Amino acid sequence: MDTSRRGNTGGQSAAASSRKVIYDFGANNGDDILYYLKKADLVVAVEANPALCRQIEEKFSPAIRDGRLRVENCVVVIEGEDPQVYFYLHKRRHVLGQFPPPDESVIEDYDKVLLASQPVMEIVRRHGAPYYIKIDIEGYDEVILKELFRHEVKPPFISAEASRIGVFALLAGMGEYRAFKLVDGATVGKKYRSHLIAVDGGRETYSFPAHSAGPFGEDIAGEWMNADGLFHALAAQGLGWKDIHATSTVAPDPGSRVERKRQRWRHPGGWLRSKLRAGRPGEAPRG
Repeated sequence: MDTSRRGNTGGQSAAASSRKVIYDFGANNGDDILYYLKKADLVVAVEANPALCRQIEEKFSPAIRDGRLRVENCVVVIEGEDPQVYFYLHKRRHVLGQFPPPDESVIEDYDKVLLASQPVMEIVRRHGAPYYIKIDIEGYDEVILKELFRHEVKPPFISAEASRIGVFALLAGMGEYRAFKLVDGATVGKKYRSHLIAVDGGRETYSFPAHSAGPFGEDIAGEWMNADGLFHALAAQGLGWKDIHATSTVAPDPGSRVERKRQRWRHPGGWLRSKLRAGRPGEAPRG
């Protein structure tokens, strides 16, 4: 496995920081774990629901025995929270469990339970500098993103659910990321069925489960957008069940459709003149 690693939490040894560590915040039933195990030396699956953690432990017991998977059964919080907090488990749809109190209009659909919590920075310091962080923790993504960035944790790859525009603002602002892609949750099972992914310097075919987060990094189809392009994509598609992926290792594609459109808006006069000249046969372009 490739051992060129990036990402810093401050205070990690050279040996520890040389590993690829993926953090799955909001692991749910573990639909993403098999893929992450193909991409990393260590996967840290963090899930609040005890029943779902038991499913993960049973399904991936060999990876746990080999030290390649660690399961943290806790509510991920920021520093200053109590060691036990109330969490809301959905009565019918396990993917909708959340730490922030649900709206009063749907509160009857949830069971309120007291669960152990851990600060996100405590988890990261214990397991090592991240290569990729996935955040999908229903209504709490912004809070955790801000806490990570406040402590200068800005891994080479990161994603969070685009449920609020603040997620985009944090990634482009505090996170200082410049290249972005979107993964539409509703189409993952279809779009990324029998999809080529990079593994150990080669390629293999992998089919992502319908309710998984899908691929990350260069495994995602399409061009890397800059912040302007992502903003326009979100404006056109809307927020909701889709993940914003950001990277510090790849530049936005300068020849991409989004980047060309941005340049047109930035220099509309020059773009219009070039179009007009292109429509005049025999006329040489002027400098």
